Amino acid sequence: MTRDRHTVLAPSAVEAPVEPLPSASPTPPTGRARLLALLRHHRRLLVPLAVAVLLLQMAVAMVTTAVEQTPTIDEPVYVGTAAVYLHEHSLRLNPEHPPLGKLIVAAGVAAAGPHFDRHFEGNQGQVGRHLLYESGNDPWRLMLWARLPVIVLTLLFGLVVFAFGSELAGARGGLGALALYAFSPDVVAHGSLATLDVPAAGFVLTSVWLLWRARRRPRLYLPLAGVALGAAMATKMNTLAAAPVLLLLAGVSVWHARRTTSAPRAHRKLLVRAVAGAVLVALVAVAVVWASYLVVDPRLRWAPTAGQVPVVHGLRGQLAGLLPFPEAYRDGMRMQFGLENAHWEGFLFGRHYEGSLWYYLPAALLVKTPLGMLALWAAGTVAFVTSHQLRPVAPYLLLPTAVLLAAAMEGERNFGVRYAIFVPMFGALAAIGVLALRRRWVPFVAAGLLAFVAISSLRTFPFYLPYANEAFGGTAKTHERLHDSNVDWGQDLGRLADRLRDRYAGQHVWLVYKGSGVPSYYGIHASDPRRQPERKVRGLLVVSDSSIAKATGRLAVLIHTSHEVDEVGHSITIFRR
Repeated sequence: MTRDRHTVLAPSAVEAPVEPLPSASPTPPTGRARLLALLRHHRRLLVPLAVAVLLLQMAVAMVTTAVEQTPTIDEPVYVGTAAVYLHEHSLRLNPEHPPLGKLIVAAGVAAAGPHFDRHFEGNQGQVGRHLLYESGNDPWRLMLWARLPVIVLTLLFGLVVFAFGSELAGARGGLGALALYAFSPDVVAHGSLATLDVPAAGFVLTSVWLLWRARRRPRLYLPLAGVALGAAMATKMNTLAAAPVLLLLAGVSVWHARRTTSAPRAHRKLLVRAVAGAVLVALVAVAVVWASYLVVDPRLRWAPTAGQVPVVHGLRGQLAGLLPFPEAYRDGMRMQFGLENAHWEGFLFGRHYEGSLWYYLPAALLVKTPLGMLALWAAGTVAFVTSHQLRPVAPYLLLPTAVLLAAAMEGERNFGVRYAIFVPMFGALAAIGVLALRRRWVPFVAAGLLAFVAISSLRTFPFYLPYANEAFGGTAKTHERLHDSNVDWGQDLGRLADRLRDRYAGQHVWLVYKGSGVPSYYGIHASDPRRQPERKVRGLLVVSDSSIAKATGRLAVLIHTSHEVDEVGHSITIFRR
C-alpha cells in the first residue's frame, strides 16, 4: 500500500505485503498466503465493517442507557429550556450556558412534540419538572427523544476520532482510537444524556482535527475549524480556555502550509498569513456564537432580573466585558464566575470536604478510566512527547487537553469527570502513539490492553455512569470513592420503583433522593426521614449514594443505625430499620 503523505505513522500491519517475483516452478500457496491474499482482497470492506461494528455497539449501549435511565439532575433544565426556545423564542432560561447545546436537544424535543404550558411561571428547574411531570407528557418518551440528538452527535464524533486516527497512523491506528472512544464508559455514559459536556468536548476535538488538516489546505479547513470552535464556545463556556491554543495552532497550520526558506521578507509575509489565518478562525467562531443566539431570538431580547447577574471584579470581570459576544453570553460568564464563588462540598476516597481539591479530577479519572486505557494513554503520550516522528502532531493533541484540564482543575465544583470528558476523547488519539514504539511485542500488548478495555466496559453494561475500574473495586464500589455525576446523578429512580414493587411491596418507605425526578410519578410513595424523630423511622430507608457520601446530622445517624439490604443501579442503597 502506498503510504499517504499525511500519515505520521505507517504501521506495517496495514500495508499490503510485497508480491514475490514469479518463478519457473511456482509452488502452491500456503494457508497463510491464501489468508493474506483474502485479507488484501477484502481489506477495503473490513475497515468500514469494523467501524460500523464499533459504532453499533456504542449506539446500543447509549440507547439502552437512555431508555432505562430517569432524568439526571441537569437534564430537566436543558429539556425545559429547549422547549422554551421552541415555543417562546426566549433566552430567559439557563443563561449561564450558551444556546447551541440546548438547540441540539431541542431537535429531539420538537420531534417528541410535547404539550407545553406557556402560562407556567417558574425558574429553569421548575419549568423542566413541569414539562416532564405536570403537563400530561410521558417523561420516558420525552427524555428519550431529547437524548437521541446527543447520541447521534456522539457517534459522529466517533467518526472524527477514526478519521483523525487514520490520518495519523493508518487504518489500524484509526480503528484502535475508535475502539478506545467507543468503549470509554464515561463517553458512553454522558453521550447518552441530554447534557452539554460531550457536545462541547466533541466540537473542540473536531476543531483540532480540522486545524491539523489545514496544514495541507488552509483555505478549506480554517473556516471549518472556526465553525467547530464556535460551536464549542456556543455550547459550554469552559471551552473558551482552549480558544487561545486553537488560534495558535491555526497560525502554526498556516505557517506549515506556506513555509519557505526564502529571504527574511518572505518569512515576514508568512507570519502575516499565519496571523491572518488565526484571525479568520476567530472571526468565524465569533459569528457562530452570535448565530446560536440569533436562532433562538433574532431580536436578542435579554433582560436579567434583579440580582440574577453578579458583579464580577478584577481580571474575570474585564474579560467578560471585553469578549465580542452578545450581552446574554457575557452575563452568562458572570453567572459562571459567581457560581465558582459559591460554597461547594466534595467527596473523594471516602473523605467529605468543603471547597475543592486541585487534584480531584486526575484522581477521579484514575478511578473511572479502564486500566488498559490508562496504560495506553500513558504510553502513547510519552511517545508523542519523545518521538521525533510524532512531534508535528503532539501540540494538536496534547496542548488543548492540558489547557482544558488545567482550567477544569482550577474550578470549585468537584462534581465529576464530566468536566474533563475531553480527556478520553483526546486520549483515544494520543494512545495510538504506541505504534511509534518499534518493538515486535508492542502490537500484541496493545491488542491485549484494548481487549481488557472492551471487557471492562462491557461488564458494566448498562450501568456506565457509576463505572469504576477493577483496581478500585469495580462499579459496585464507586460510591465509596466518589459521588455526584460520577456515580449517582438521580438516574435510577425508575429502577428503584421496579425494585420496591418487585421485592418490597407493601412496606413503608423512607426516601432521601438526590435528583430531579418526581418519585410519586413512578409509584414511589415515601416520607422524608429527616423530618421525623429517629424512633419513628421504621421500615425501608432508601438513600441516594451521593446523599450518603455527604450525610451529616440526623441522616448520618439513621444510616449508621440501619442495616444495608439492597442496592439499585450502584447508585441507590436500601437499608432496613
